[in-house]
Amino acid sequence: MVRNQYEQELEDLKKNIIKLGSMVDAIIHDAVVSLKDLDAALAQSVIDRDRVVDDLACDIERACLRLIALQQPMAVDLRTIATALKVQIDLERMSDLAVDIARVTIYSKGEPHVKPLIDIPRMSDMTREMLGSAIKAFHDSDSDLAYATAGNDDIVDGLYDQVRRELLTYLVEDPKKLANISHLLFVSKYLERIGDHAVNLCESVIYMVTGERVHLN
Repeated sequence: MVRNQYEQELEDLKKNIIKLGSMVDAIIHDAVVSLKDLDAALAQSVIDRDRVVDDLACDIERACLRLIALQQPMAVDLRTIATALKVQIDLERMSDLAVDIARVTIYSKGEPHVKPLIDIPRMSDMTREMLGSAIKAFHDSDSDLAYATAGNDDIVDGLYDQVRRELLTYLVEDPKKLANISHLLFVSKYLERIGDHAVNLCESVIYMVTGERVHLN
């Protein structure tokens, strides 16, 4: 009976990691949409939902510590719990960065962007794709998928460099747009950091599956 309870708690832990990943994915999506459409109401919704992400992340942390303290797991189970503990931190930080993007929307106060947003939404799409694949790798214990997913960070970094160069060109042409351009530079950096956290997820999955510590950034 005790073993069955332990296995159920471990399964619930995995399900909550997947649920948290899905919530963070939606928040990143809505944050960038709010910026693109200058939708302050949607941006505020992102900020409000971050509290739910924080609560679930705390629940996951407590569950991990409970399992370690009371069940004394070994081998693969211990690595799974340790991975969940690390993953919830990265997911919570990704959500915080999405909130930072939403706050840029609110600070913008409806002021039109210096240019149509094209590459920033592309960065968002790629980071969300990486997040989804990393969570799938966690669910499936698939280290090969984790390695492949981490490789996509090069695409995110390339888009970041492209956005930065383009915005700096706009700044040279019209210094009066400094505030607007600075906001978009910050957003591109936030998305680049979200990509880095997705790589961290991949590293954690590889450790869970193989027991090896790798550095893919």
